[in-house]
Amino acid sequence: MSVHAQTFPEHFTFGVATSAYQVEGGIENDWAEWERAGKLKEPHARCGPAVDHWNRFEEDYALARAVGATAFRISLEWARVEPEPGRFDEAALEAYRERLTRMRAHGLRPVVTLHHFTHPTWFAGLTPWHLPASVEAFRRYVRRVAPLLEGLDALVISFNEPMVLLLGGYLQGAIPPGIADGPRTMAAMENMVRSHAAARQELLERLGRVELGISQNMLAFAPDRWWHPMDRALVQLSAQAYNHAFHEALSSGKLRVSMPGVASTRVDIPAARDSVEFVGVNYYTRAHLRFVPRPPFIEFKYRDRRERGYTDIGWEDWPEGFLQILREVRRYGRPVWITENGIDDRDGQRRPSYIHEHLAQVLTARAEGVDVRGYLYWSLLDNFEWLEGWGPRFGLYHVDFQTLERRPTPACDYYRAVATGRRLITPAEATQPSAAR
Repeated sequence: MSVHAQTFPEHFTFGVATSAYQVEGGIENDWAEWERAGKLKEPHARCGPAVDHWNRFEEDYALARAVGATAFRISLEWARVEPEPGRFDEAALEAYRERLTRMRAHGLRPVVTLHHFTHPTWFAGLTPWHLPASVEAFRRYVRRVAPLLEGLDALVISFNEPMVLLLGGYLQGAIPPGIADGPRTMAAMENMVRSHAAARQELLERLGRVELGISQNMLAFAPDRWWHPMDRALVQLSAQAYNHAFHEALSSGKLRVSMPGVASTRVDIPAARDSVEFVGVNYYTRAHLRFVPRPPFIEFKYRDRRERGYTDIGWEDWPEGFLQILREVRRYGRPVWITENGIDDRDGQRRPSYIHEHLAQVLTARAEGVDVRGYLYWSLLDNFEWLEGWGPRFGLYHVDFQTLERRPTPACDYYRAVATGRRLITPAEATQPSAAR
């Protein structure tokens, strides 16, 4: 790689990512109910106070700046601001506005996610995503939170990983709302696309302009048996449905999903056409797919065929797939933001190399003409990791879950050296005194 190809331009943004429920604490929503029902992998795990970011946000902003970040991704917790349908908590709204303005004061651009998996406790009973009423419920919520973004030059994400929510919550029943129904999954998908379009209308009406996108989890797929035609066909179908259905709907206004034997939909949503200013990519790993002759006709496996060692959550370390995904999203003709990328590394020693290898893919993609504007590492802090509870550790900062003390991992020095030096260096080079100059 040439010297020029190893550098990041001045306008490239390095940042960090979080989500409200995973870090804030003190939130009562559908996930809190799910935990009380004992539906996590560790049935007694509770998010509870999380890592108390709600009270320690100033400290956490300073930690983000200490690793060279100039953007900070948060989410607004719908359950906190609208605890009952149509009743908004003014104190919560004011508190979020304070946090966003303080973020700017710390030199961090807000990246604000409007929906990151969780819902108010009333949502599933009154306006679940598979009902048309969900669109107006989301519109009402966005109308009320839009003023919080005024004057902040925020990057806005309507939905985080909508396919994860839909497959996990509506097709498999593994996460809230716990539905396992193909037609309802398709209806919910359509209503989420319509809700994105509705959110855009509300944001434009209030703010005049907005940089809006979604944050889509994207997997590199491979056939479990390279020689098997059905495994290869599953890769094509899954890449289209999982990785691209939402992105294409928000580009073309046409939602097209085909899951043979499970569920499908074809619907035109004109309001969704050209409804994003950027493409958000969350990338972590590769999945190997195997055809099985019974519903749902697919087995999903993580393999370590290059013998790099699984990450601590059990995923393949496959940075090559990151470049593949970045090449694929070039088709949408929009700037690209890496809204999440990270590793569960519980002793903290592997993370610098992981970041280095993935940033190398970003530079290769940029050299090929992919307009990648920013990279947000997931996550600033160790946090509550959904069904996995308190086991995984993705944080640049290690958190003692008893005392909530934040301690830097070796990746902090590496990330700061790259972000401030704007040059891709190896983890070994980051330990040299001149690395960040």
